[in-house]
Amino acid sequence: WACLLCLSGSYGQLLNYVMFSVILFYLITIIGIFVLRRTRPDAPRPYRAWGYPVLPGIYVVLASAFCFILLIAPDTAEYSRYGLGLVALGLPVYLLFGRKMAKE
Repeated sequence: WACLLCLSGSYGQLLNYVMFSVILFYLITIIGIFVLRRTRPDAPRPYRAWGYPVLPGIYVVLASAFCFILLIAPDTAEYSRYGLGLVALGLPVYLLFGRKMAKE
């Protein structure tokens, strides 16, 4: 898949596809820190999130704004939407395997 993306356009286009998806997944990861701290307060913490909750909260706000800007900016909107579409294509796979793993 990566080879097809490399052959399909310029480096800037490839970067626009990837950047939106990467920032989106980083954002989901940081939100996961908040969710786990709330749902499992007694769980062992093998690492510490420095500056929690302020710095991760700032990151969530800034990354959300960055994703929003990428989706509406004229230069990056088309490719960011393609990146969002690629992420959305993975949701059915995630849901299918998530249910399968929950049964086991």
